[in-house]
Amino acid sequence: MSFDYFYGEQSEQFVFYRIPKVFYTDSRFRQLSRDARTLYGLLLDRVSLSAKNGWYDEKGRVYIIYTLSSAMTALSISDKTATKLFVELENIGLIERKRQGQGKPIIIYVKNFMDSEFIREQARAAYDSEADISTSPESKNLRSNNTDINYTDCSDTDFILSEREEQRRDYEAYFKHQLQLDWLKEQYEGDAELIDEIYALIVDTVCTTRDTIRISGDEKPAAVVKATFMKLTIEHIQFVLDGLRENTTQVHSIKSYLLATLYNAPMTISSYYRAKVNNDMANGSLARKEE
Repeated sequence: MSFDYFYGEQSEQFVFYRIPKVFYTDSRFRQLSRDARTLYGLLLDRVSLSAKNGWYDEKGRVYIIYTLSSAMTALSISDKTATKLFVELENIGLIERKRQGQGKPIIIYVKNFMDSEFIREQARAAYDSEADISTSPESKNLRSNNTDINYTDCSDTDFILSEREEQRRDYEAYFKHQLQLDWLKEQYEGDAELIDEIYALIVDTVCTTRDTIRISGDEKPAAVVKATFMKLTIEHIQFVLDGLRENTTQVHSIKSYLLATLYNAPMTISSYYRAKVNNDMANGSLARKEE
């Protein structure tokens, strides 16, 4: 069997399962077996489909239905091994299975691997990394933690951020690092202000206290929208920026437009670039025929 090479952006025409990178870089997931990581990727893929089909419970949480036989077929494993993998994911807290009653399939909640504590750790790491680059050794030596300082003229509450303020700061640091904002602004020099607006909108969305968020005229559970926004990468922001450049219709509400495109980006980016590649290939073929 012989396979061809990839040319240009041809790899974008395929659909891929995604296994979170943190499963290989974070020590908390080190004990996960390779098959369990792959199974989580399969389950995570189903979450997007369930959200699209409106499979939410009464609390707005997305659930999926993925049977033991589906895992057996997908991974070419026995029922005993498949059962073991589901238990492995459940024990670490990455999924939660709920029985619905006799004759009904078990529903599965796929837990968000990006929990708040992990986000906080990532944010601090990103902040410290930036501080190490921009701060001189002399000024670093002047830094100290809160236990080294005694305030006599004011109470601790004057200096402690509220929980919501601290959460927002953590998300700001996380997305600044995740979306590589500084690099984006260099590449899209004329859109620096727009990039800042997109960044602020993303942070506002994941920090909202509302139960629902309006996307393209529909009220979506806020938890679903937040989970989708947590998947955003620099490639998705480039996709949104390129889409804005190519858009020829009048945008009446830029905020609503951005919310919709950001929400749909993880689900539509592959098909967008696949269509673009197919179009380029078709035009190229046509040009060669004319020659």
